[in-house]
Amino acid sequence: MPDHPKVETPPRSQLGSRPLLGIVLMTLSLFLLTLGDAATKWLGQSFPIGQVVCLRGVFILLPIAVVTWRTGGLASLRVNNPKDISLRAVLFIGTATLISTSMILLPLADAAAILFAGPLFITALAPWMLGEVVGWRRWSAVTTGFVGVVIMLRPTPNALQLLALFPLAAALCSAFRDIITRKISATESTNAIMFWSTISLIAAGSLTALFGWKMPTLSEFGLFAITGVIAGSANYMMIESYRAAEASVVSPFKYTAILWAVALGYVIWGDTPDAFILIGSVLVIGSGLYILYRETRR
Repeated sequence: MPDHPKVETPPRSQLGSRPLLGIVLMTLSLFLLTLGDAATKWLGQSFPIGQVVCLRGVFILLPIAVVTWRTGGLASLRVNNPKDISLRAVLFIGTATLISTSMILLPLADAAAILFAGPLFITALAPWMLGEVVGWRRWSAVTTGFVGVVIMLRPTPNALQLLALFPLAAALCSAFRDIITRKISATESTNAIMFWSTISLIAAGSLTALFGWKMPTLSEFGLFAITGVIAGSANYMMIESYRAAEASVVSPFKYTAILWAVALGYVIWGDTPDAFILIGSVLVIGSGLYILYRETRR
């Protein structure tokens, strides 16, 4: 998947009771994000990764600008904690770059499956970074999930699928990003977090122009635009899905990204996941769902 900003669940008073709408929005959001992944993979075969990340970020700003205009204007972009916003931006850049690299180098389904190690990392890091208590049941789920990750890495006495370390690093980077987001969400608006992170991504990506960019054709430029708008719109849909229904109802449907990735990977590139990916993804997804279940019981 492309970089998914951490979505803060709205206060319970703002939550609706429209579970079907929430599920539809979440599923459509993940389809669009995975479609954006496929476009990123396609573009990455012809353009430098820095150019892909930068131009995609430019067009992500369009839906962010629309939402900002509708929900507070420029005042909502004010920053109260520049240090943490900057740290979050660095992690956002790292996550976006690693995810895009993963999508380009690996089959779509393989990268998507390993990226779902992110929630496992968050649970494992929460006691030290957020002071949260993690019981033995969730630690068992984390351990089981990482067994699934190891299976997907295909370790043998002679080799390790080194390319699979890219999505694993992306999952770890995204976990740090989401933990920082959780810490600053009380003082910073969603508009400010998304806007300044995206601006930082564009600035960092533009520096790679020094190493040579390729001029896109009109159709390629259009694909860059579509990819960015899709990513920004999909994240807005994800936020709205949490407003329509409880997180415990819609969050499990994030895992439909695996299905979309398998389908698009097969249709476009003829890729099919092997037994390592299938077994590992079952363990990772199962662990993630169990952790979500335990979270809702607390």
